[in-house]
Amino acid sequence: MSEKGEVDLTGAKQNTGVWLVKVPKYLSQQWAKATGRGEVGKLRICKKGNLGKAEVSFTLNEELTVIEGIEDKTVSAPREHPFTMQSVGGQTLAVFTENSSDKIALEGVVVQRAECRPAVSESYMRLKRLQIEESSKPVRLSQQLQSPVTGNYKPVANHTYNLEYERKKKEEGKRARADKQQVLDMLFSAFEKHQYYNIKDLVDITKQPVIYLKEILRDIGIYNVKGTHKNTWELKPEYRHYQGEDKTDE
Repeated sequence: MSEKGEVDLTGAKQNTGVWLVKVPKYLSQQWAKATGRGEVGKLRICKKGNLGKAEVSFTLNEELTVIEGIEDKTVSAPREHPFTMQSVGGQTLAVFTENSSDKIALEGVVVQRAECRPAVSESYMRLKRLQIEESSKPVRLSQQLQSPVTGNYKPVANHTYNLEYERKKKEEGKRARADKQQVLDMLFSAFEKHQYYNIKDLVDITKQPVIYLKEILRDIGIYNVKGTHKNTWELKPEYRHYQGEDKTDE
């Protein structure tokens, strides 16, 4: 085995020329089925006259013309495939192979490009029509169940977190907004008893929607984001009715 990155250049020394041929997808799939069988078809190269261009065609073995699995139907692939010859166009192209030992070898330099096209026939037109119909089918299809699902994963009418959200939403809807001054009176009365409240307690005291209550609190209160009384509300200094800043709930 060669060292990593080393390439076997025997093909270059032999000056081996190879053809780069583009083939239809169905043809390559049929060739794959012939693995181990040997011959997949015959390649004919004919040259007309001394200066005439070469005419190349490929004939697929008859046993490989049967294509299955399209709409559960069996269709026949065309056998005759003429080549459209193309020049390399000043490019330097090469073919490499890699074996099971990860050894890379140069097989040869591309000296001719071509495209293998099927001869237009009734069988080919039918094949293309079925392929188009197959590709246009939706990936997901609805299916009616004949019996109830008995597996472990049964559909749930509604998940727990959805039910909790609906419950909170209904409770929120039941709370009608009171006049702002009435809410302020309830808040000042509450803060005369204690300096700090979390939002849940203030909602229970005022019976007001959370969003509405927070709008009012922003005008008169301060929300503590850190410290001993984190996540609680207290009145702004100008609204406090108790002495000092360190009075605690008693």
